[in-house]
Amino acid sequence: MILELERVRNVWPEVKDLLSVPHSDKQYKKLLKALDELIDEVGNNERHPLAPLMETVGNLIEEYEKDNFESIDADPVDVLKYLMEENGLTQKDMSELGSQGVVSEILNGKRELNIRQIKALGKKFKVSPAVFI
Repeated sequence: MILELERVRNVWPEVKDLLSVPHSDKQYKKLLKALDELIDEVGNNERHPLAPLMETVGNLIEEYEKDNFESIDADPVDVLKYLMEENGLTQKDMSELGSQGVVSEILNGKRELNIRQIKALGKKFKVSPAVFI
């Protein structure tokens, strides 16, 4: 264990921003950017070597959001419907999710959002992708 801690101590300055709980909006945004890049790299591949890091960064973001943002305790589809309504959007406006058939299946709970769609929705609505998970 002492050898492992020594190795961590040696690389800590390089990884501390990625593996530390954010305490400011700037740190939070940096982690969001890192998560976005990890999602691009890892996608849905749970066996990818960076998948545990993606999960850890997501957990750090979630903790910050719990403490700093009003909680949305809703089904991801309900969040999507709410955001669509608030922005005056229809199924036709949701092309980033796929075809009209795919959008319909998602909105009717017959299909779950995938990582690509979650990321696209986060960008479209300028919200953390975590609200769709």
